[in-house]
Amino acid sequence: MTKFLVTGGHGLIGHNVVQRLQARGETVSVVDTHTTYGIIPQAEIDYLMAERLKKITDHTHYNQCITDSYEIDHIVEKEQPKVIIHCASFPRQKVVNANPAHGADVMMRGLINLLESAKQHGVERFVYISSSMVYGDFEDQVLEDDACAPQGQYGIMKLAGEWLVKDYARKTGMEYVIVRPSAVYGPLDVEDRVVAKFMLAAMRGDTLKVNGESETLDFTYVDDAADGIVAAATRIMCRNMVFNITKSHSVTLLEAAEMIVKIVGRGTIEVKDKDADFPSRGALNIDRARTILGYDPKVDVEQGFHEYFKWLSGSLYWSPKTV
Repeated sequence: MTKFLVTGGHGLIGHNVVQRLQARGETVSVVDTHTTYGIIPQAEIDYLMAERLKKITDHTHYNQCITDSYEIDHIVEKEQPKVIIHCASFPRQKVVNANPAHGADVMMRGLINLLESAKQHGVERFVYISSSMVYGDFEDQVLEDDACAPQGQYGIMKLAGEWLVKDYARKTGMEYVIVRPSAVYGPLDVEDRVVAKFMLAAMRGDTLKVNGESETLDFTYVDDAADGIVAAATRIMCRNMVFNITKSHSVTLLEAAEMIVKIVGRGTIEVKDKDADFPSRGALNIDRARTILGYDPKVDVEQGFHEYFKWLSGSLYWSPKTV
């Protein structure tokens, strides 16, 4: 049995990772502050956390910000994890843009605090959850070894985080694995993300605002993303490697909006100009993850949208807000 520490372990991806580790019989502790990032309604966060925690009841939770080096070191020393899975982060570019100084504090200083503690207390593997945003503009089938040219502070800091993780591994001999997911969505997500926004707008009979008719995303169902991360954390042969963990299928924002309107049976679509704050992205190549991790994403976009709609329709929080 291996001891794991999951930062952000009550987040959308994180709680699914914890659930899977527990199903394997692993011992898991979690660091998560249940933050609203200053933009998510407190009632929404409270509801989501209560629902997520129903899935991962048996674990130790530390409500501690990773920017506090003393407390983080105390947690790592006490828990003695062999593997740290670092999911905690400002979750996307919009949130970083709203508060770049705090975003940098969490994404950079928080990461360094964890790496320093990992170095001091004999952590064997550090799994860093990065982002497809590190590539900047890219078309379909981008590979892990392709050039990275991030646009915006979120992608820049994610890539800098990758370099920091690799450098600590070089100096200490600690193993690392870097995971680059893309456009993760699914049940128990916050409303302030593209699929959730589209879905809830349609359910309310409102307008789905598409920023760029031909802009594409590699939409990845949260269960598939979590499966890939757990494989990256547990497979022996993936040490010191980078993996794209996505569905590897690009869908335009307009196609996604049209699909959601059809599934929900309500809503209209308005096509606007591309959002200049976001790069143009395609599908990531996942051949390396398939070969080395045995990663095999199961949920295609239409099925994932149906599952998400089914969950939202039965949600005690969102269902009354869509009447």
